[in-house]
Amino acid sequence: MTRAGLRSRLGRFQTRARPRYRGPSFNRLIPNLLTMMGLCAGLVAIRFGLEGRFAQAAAFIVAAGVIDGLDGRIARLLKGTSRFGAEFDSLSDFLCFGVAPGLILYLWTLENAGPIGFIPGMMFAVCSALRLARFNAASIAEPGAIPIVKPAYAYNFFTGVPAPAGAGLALLPLFASLGFAEWGWASMAEAARHPAFSAVMLFLVGGLMVSTLPSWSFKNFKVPSNMVLPLLLGTGGYIAFLVTEPWAALSLGGLLYFGMLYFSVRSYARLKREAEAMREGAEAEPAKATIP
Repeated sequence: MTRAGLRSRLGRFQTRARPRYRGPSFNRLIPNLLTMMGLCAGLVAIRFGLEGRFAQAAAFIVAAGVIDGLDGRIARLLKGTSRFGAEFDSLSDFLCFGVAPGLILYLWTLENAGPIGFIPGMMFAVCSALRLARFNAASIAEPGAIPIVKPAYAYNFFTGVPAPAGAGLALLPLFASLGFAEWGWASMAEAARHPAFSAVMLFLVGGLMVSTLPSWSFKNFKVPSNMVLPLLLGTGGYIAFLVTEPWAALSLGGLLYFGMLYFSVRSYARLKREAEAMREGAEAEPAKATIP
């Protein structure tokens, strides 16, 4: 056997190097996988709405909202934020919280109003698209443009009602009707199912989403030390209520959010006045120093 042949045979027994793959780590994909799950939840909600299973449709919209609240925070914790993830999340939000709620309410009650019943859901979807487009435009600076720096007090507030919260508020008639039906209040359940109620809610919430109304963002919200224990107890009580009476708890949550908007506006106005007073005081100090 020649020396070359011997080398070729021996080469078969040599260990081969493991291939190295290029690409993002799995941790960076987790937020996008969660966004995909939320998108699928919105699609399943539409399917249940088409089948007339409105309780399940509402439950999947709520599940999509919970997932939407987790994916962004997990992305920041895992340092997996990306431009692709932001755009993907925005598209998922439009379907889950812009298209699905209006379509479900139309199938649930608004189609009883005839062709005009499609208008509230359509306007709600348009308002949701405008709200998400405004948010994306504010988050991404155009090339050559001077980035807009928000005041420090404004970082704890959204401009308008965010899309997930808007979807929950728009579905308030459905939550209330399901809750009344579970309690055996048939007349109240039918009243909550009136097309006019759903139409008013869709127009109202759509207007709140595209408005400049400041609403609290709980991402950087600080809780006073003396309020930690009451907050924990209240959260535990609400979770217990949510488990036992989910539709009543969701209806109560929507009403509380409506009331919170008033205090959010008051808080924003107070912080703005304090910031302006501090700025005027800082500008007055150099002027006094120059006076002989």
